[in-house]
Amino acid sequence: MTARVPATLLDGRVVIITGAARGVGKGIAAAVAERGATALLVDRDERLLEETTAELAAADHRVAPLVLDLRDPDSAERIVGTAVERWGAVHGLVNNAIATNEPKRFMEITRADYNLVFDVGPRATFELMQAVHPVLLAAGGGSIVNLGSGSGTMGKPKFGAYAGAKEAIRGISKVAALEWGRDNIRVNVVCPFAESDGIRAWREMAPDAYERSLRGVPMGRLGDVSTDIGPAVAFLLSDEASFITAQTILVDGGAAGFR
Repeated sequence: MTARVPATLLDGRVVIITGAARGVGKGIAAAVAERGATALLVDRDERLLEETTAELAAADHRVAPLVLDLRDPDSAERIVGTAVERWGAVHGLVNNAIATNEPKRFMEITRADYNLVFDVGPRATFELMQAVHPVLLAAGGGSIVNLGSGSGTMGKPKFGAYAGAKEAIRGISKVAALEWGRDNIRVNVVCPFAESDGIRAWREMAPDAYERSLRGVPMGRLGDVSTDIGPAVAFLLSDEASFITAQTILVDGGAAGFR
């Protein structure tokens, strides 16, 4: 049986999604758009972003692309400014984008590797949250969903810098949630375990580790980015989650836990 999509859950909302061209970001974009939001899709891969935008637009979803590298020093202001210029407001932000050169053993991780994952991950997340705060405040509040990882909450060998970056994002999120609650701005973290480009690359590079992780999922499968991960994020962006903030939600079929 196919689940009915609540097409008006995010009706009238403007949402920014980073890393939206593929994988988890694309799944989130599809779920958010299916539920009535207008979405600004941000990614550095112009070709894939054009394909994703065209695919969603062909389904009569309201989406627009913005090709941009989050390592650019003015990226946060440009992203938020673009959304406000096009639609007059922003109601939600999804910080999904990440980049990494791992898996690598801890002693093999270079400064360049470390800088890459921290610049695209927590630094860009931090700056986008700062840039969007006054816009959300002007709209009467809003919701921010940042993407964490079980690599951070549990730890995963050969992902030292990536795990650190993801846990930094969780720390940033909790502090902002506590400070911004009175502004009616909610901040939550979703940690997915889903079929994505990153997971597929990991499966090819470390098939034994991948199989062990898959066997550790009580539900016996990976999540689907559009039907498992995207709807959870859409829920957190909506008024249905109006009393949920400062939380880390593991959307992973029961695989992970906190240590």
